[in-house]
Amino acid sequence: MDGIEVLDIERLRADTPGVTDHIHFNNAGASLPSASVLERQIEHLRLEARIGGYRAAREVAAEVASVRSAVATLLGASPTEIALHQSATDAWNMAILAIVPSLARGTRLVVDRAVYGSHAMALLQLARRFGLEVTVAEDDSLGQIDVERLRLQLEQRPVGLVCATHVPTSSGLVNPIEAVGSVCRQQGTPLVVDACQSVGQCSVDVERIHCAALSATGRKYLRGPRGTGFLYVRRSAFQRFVPLMPDLRAAEWTAPEGFRLHPDALRYETWERSVAGDLGLGVAVRQLLAQGVMATSARIQLLAVIFRRGLAAIDGVDVCDRGERLCGICTFRVAGMSSTKVAESLHLRGIRVSVTHATSAQLDLGTRGLDSVVRASVHAYNTEEEIEQVLAAVKELAKLA
Repeated sequence: MDGIEVLDIERLRADTPGVTDHIHFNNAGASLPSASVLERQIEHLRLEARIGGYRAAREVAAEVASVRSAVATLLGASPTEIALHQSATDAWNMAILAIVPSLARGTRLVVDRAVYGSHAMALLQLARRFGLEVTVAEDDSLGQIDVERLRLQLEQRPVGLVCATHVPTSSGLVNPIEAVGSVCRQQGTPLVVDACQSVGQCSVDVERIHCAALSATGRKYLRGPRGTGFLYVRRSAFQRFVPLMPDLRAAEWTAPEGFRLHPDALRYETWERSVAGDLGLGVAVRQLLAQGVMATSARIQLLAVIFRRGLAAIDGVDVCDRGERLCGICTFRVAGMSSTKVAESLHLRGIRVSVTHATSAQLDLGTRGLDSVVRASVHAYNTEEEIEQVLAAVKELAKLA
């Protein structure tokens, strides 16, 4: 794994105040921000308190614009294709609502089994409202999107939209998103990618994926603030993805009965957001770019491999991750103990993990007969020593169960 040595782990931890309080293995929920991210937010909040939010926003307008540029660099996109949002879900909803109402009744929408619960419910609601059909792209024997079967789905009957998940909320799977994008491109089917869990821990290049749109959050592997996210929309897809309800951020009201959409991806933004959050996001993205996406990804992968192997070696522990390629998210169950009980017991030992329930992943956990899994997710600032401590704690719980 070339590039791991590039990261200065001691320096990384020194700039992460939270690592001194506990072992944080909930980076797939919300990672620990750096001191620099925190300080930039606080600095702007103080400016708002002194001169007012509107004036403060004007004074940092150029810096906010640079956030779009930083995100664009991260994704291999143009800044004119980036819209800032309050969350990945808001961003994803913006993209979906920009295309679905224009689809003819009976049109099929394809989702993968890793689809997030909020996205699945939104598509089901839209399908009922507009007379559309939601179908599932099946997994292959390894538990990831079966690209060849997806190709057949797209060839057999017209599909209006494919919604694919790069990394799910329910396991460490990394779907073959570039291969999915290649198939969609060949068939002329727009692809919207949920990269909420992948951006920051995986290399994400929208040119290689060739998606029409991609959404992500700031709070997970990017180590940015909560209440931040972004949407990429390919410029050539602007005519197909038309904002359903533009506001004064997205468009100019030019006449009593007319308006003009913003010429770039600002057409997909909304007026009200946390400016302090945007600025913090910019710091987080620039820090990741400076330390290296590939080096960060390699470090996360290495830690996850060590942790996953350690879990598999514990009697009574079942590792639940599937897929040819895995990431920094590790899911597991302890025989005789509920996932919630495991997470609470680890919390009392100073270890932060989370629980993913089937209600967030019915097409994945639900079809596997799993009501929930413990989700432990490592980041580059975690250490091998922390992994040993967490494994020891899980082993103790497995003996008690």
